[in-house]
Amino acid sequence: MKDEESGNRLGRYLRARRELITPEQAGIPPGGNRRVPGLRREEVALLAGISPDYYLRLERGRDTNPSPQVLEALARVLRLDEVERTYLLGLAAGRPRAPRRKRPEHVPARVHQLLAHLHIPAFVEGRAFDVLASNPLAVALSPRLRPGQNRLRSLFLDPEEQAFHQDWAQAAAGIVAALRTTIGDDLDNPRFVELVGELALSSQRFRTLWARHDVRNLDGGTTTVHHPVVGELRLHRDKLPIDDVILVVYYPDRHSDSDEKLRLLAALARTEPGGTPHSGPAGGAALPVDDDRSAG
Repeated sequence: MKDEESGNRLGRYLRARRELITPEQAGIPPGGNRRVPGLRREEVALLAGISPDYYLRLERGRDTNPSPQVLEALARVLRLDEVERTYLLGLAAGRPRAPRRKRPEHVPARVHQLLAHLHIPAFVEGRAFDVLASNPLAVALSPRLRPGQNRLRSLFLDPEEQAFHQDWAQAAAGIVAALRTTIGDDLDNPRFVELVGELALSSQRFRTLWARHDVRNLDGGTTTVHHPVVGELRLHRDKLPIDDVILVVYYPDRHSDSDEKLRLLAALARTEPGGTPHSGPAGGAALPVDDDRSAG
């Protein structure tokens, strides 16, 4: 039975990662007529110190309980980082999953209060990157951060969002890898099924990235965006878990050019009809700028 038909997640992951490793990366001399991308199965087996037949059984789902030593060897051959290694070990754990209680994602009242007091762009997202709540400065930064939007859908299907990111390709790859990490073993979650299905049908780039089986934690970092009014902004991003949701904040270095531009954006949002300098719906007036605030 084919991997796709058997639901063999471990086998699919091993195959996807194997196809991304070049012979040169694995220390194998180039040459010969290679008919497959990446490494051959027998090459992975040889480098990991296991038999080719056993590795074939792993990829085809005929052995779903490899030892930790085998998994560690495969992680080394496939050049997995710590997040990817942990993901591989989780796939092979084989523990039955307890039914996940389906409940709507809820933003606590205190988080709404927190959003109202933050003088930097801030919003709340769910596990599938749905925007659940946001403050006015977040909407002024990007109308795609208005509640009801989905960040994955915007990133792949909205040309304005793609132009917003200086490195759209990196942002797209990162959020898809983070989605796969977030999904974990919750494969039957209707929201995930709906979202992945929609994007797989609508975006060739999403299909390509999804097939790579990359996994990554999207905890924070620094990004550069192009705002249509104030221009280029270099912003730090932090993601803070609160109950079942994530608070995301963007902030510049203090006294930087981006800091001044963000203050200007807040001032423009207060004076424009509808509370935002964008041409789209407002989502509320921006909060006043506090010149003594901390960038952190």
